[in-house]
Amino acid sequence: MNILGISAFYHDSAACLIRDGQIISAAQEERFTRKKHDHDFPTNAIEYCLKEAGIDQQDLDYVAFYDKPFQKFDRLLNTYLTYAPLGFASFLKAMPLWLKQKLWIKDFIADELQFQGKILFPEHHQSHAASAFFPSPFQDAAFLTIDGVGEWTTSSYGIGENNKIEIMGELHFPHSLGLLYSAFTYFTGFRVNSGEYKLMGLAPYGNPEYVHIIKEKLIDLKDDGSFKMDMQYFNFAAGLTMTNKKFAKLFGGPPRKPESDISQREMDIARSIQEVTEDILLKMVSHVHKETRKSNLVLAGGVALNCVGNGRILREGPFENIWIQPAAGDAGGALGAALFTWHQYLDQAREPHAQRDSQSGSYLGPDFSDIDIKAYLDSNKIPYHHFEDRDLYTSVAQLIADEKVIGWFQGRMEFGPRALGNRSIIGDARSPEMQSTMNLKIKYRESFRPFAPSVLSERSSDIFDLEEESPYMLLVAQVKRELWREENTDKSGLDMINSPRSTVPAITHVDQSARIQTVNATDNPRYHALISSFYELTGSPVIINTSFNVRGEPIVCQPEEAFTCFMRTDMDHLVLGNYLLNKSEQTALSDDVDWKKQYELD
Repeated sequence: MNILGISAFYHDSAACLIRDGQIISAAQEERFTRKKHDHDFPTNAIEYCLKEAGIDQQDLDYVAFYDKPFQKFDRLLNTYLTYAPLGFASFLKAMPLWLKQKLWIKDFIADELQFQGKILFPEHHQSHAASAFFPSPFQDAAFLTIDGVGEWTTSSYGIGENNKIEIMGELHFPHSLGLLYSAFTYFTGFRVNSGEYKLMGLAPYGNPEYVHIIKEKLIDLKDDGSFKMDMQYFNFAAGLTMTNKKFAKLFGGPPRKPESDISQREMDIARSIQEVTEDILLKMVSHVHKETRKSNLVLAGGVALNCVGNGRILREGPFENIWIQPAAGDAGGALGAALFTWHQYLDQAREPHAQRDSQSGSYLGPDFSDIDIKAYLDSNKIPYHHFEDRDLYTSVAQLIADEKVIGWFQGRMEFGPRALGNRSIIGDARSPEMQSTMNLKIKYRESFRPFAPSVLSERSSDIFDLEEESPYMLLVAQVKRELWREENTDKSGLDMINSPRSTVPAITHVDQSARIQTVNATDNPRYHALISSFYELTGSPVIINTSFNVRGEPIVCQPEEAFTCFMRTDMDHLVLGNYLLNKSEQTALSDDVDWKKQYELD
């Protein structure tokens, strides 16, 4: 039985195909259209998923959409009426698309796919919960889903057992941890629904100066983690911005303009909202444990991508084990909707994988064989060197040790926002200069943003205070104390960026933490073999891993996109499958665009 899951029309549209309960393929639409966070109907992602499964639309048994459009429309109308006439401009902007398309999604899907079968609409947070529990390695678990807003729900918790999930409690719009965090994302000059990572990365540079203001003025927080927001300070319910003048007055002036210099105020605001967020999360988790009495916890929703908070849940929370859906945001809703249909609607049995999840490392996107890669290189007369596997790993390991920056393109593309070793840019974590080099010359992004480590899973506890696996880069932990270096305590704020903090400074944040990806040979044997070769050469089992893209663009999907990105940056080498490309041997791309300037101004 083939079930297609779809998420669309808000941000990060995606598609997923499951067959008899097994995840066959999943991908975000942005990877094909090259529009970051593309929200349009995922035509290209659907086409890929069907092709990967070797089927056509007529072979589908069910299609599942990740939320209920009429309930969402009900929330929008009620909100506009509540705030009228303040929301009139937002109302005029939203209604044409709703009346033309979003209200008629069932007919739209049927027409687009030429599909005559049953189309199902689980609730938004049911899809999140399903995406968290059903692929997890647990027979039973509590779930917690937290995001901006679905139909009315902004957070939910409940129980997953065998092949069923049951929601036990919810928070409703406008009281939303996701929207609260996004309001601060907006106020500090970053883009909502994409800049939340930046806010989290900025937080350790600041001081929690505004925690008391947030708790006293903006939210009424209860011991169970539920809260109400004082909406006189926010504009997202009816307006076209997240915050208003009253909010700005609380924090000493107007929002930071995008791309302007970051001041101590923004750093302190970032630290403050991060601490409040973590406090709310820990209260929520404690309440969920008290109500469910489960030893396992699974997480989904956009807030579950807050890996700093996840690390605290793991260390300080009452649950013995946690598992986080790697595509925790709206993209993962496509997967959840499909799995909900199979297990809950069709009542199909579920057999969790002992000690491992069923998401195959989240390597669920397109792949390209060496034959495909060679055909592309030869047809474009691109110089390359071919290596057998072992020679490739040792050669690339040596290049990393020589502080070269490598584009690493292998196997199936990752599903979710993280590159996990198949569409990655990699480098030497021991290099003091590598963070600034990769930020400014490769990624064209803010200098304060940290890079994540990929570490051999069997050696991770040698480098980090983490005993568990973290295959999806969703947990933050401290670098081992014995690896720290003494910091220059006279420095503060962004002046701390280039101060060596450990023996692996390129992946050590200013608070001695790292967002860790543990790499095991089961999920990704090639990436594991590469890092193993680097370990044999240098004695270090850890390298830098950042996503294979530049600022403002999605992660690369195809070899030609990888090559273009390689040529438009200061990357030294590109590895496509078993083919190694040296920048010094390439001919410059034939265009007159100043790509560095374009990315810097994005």
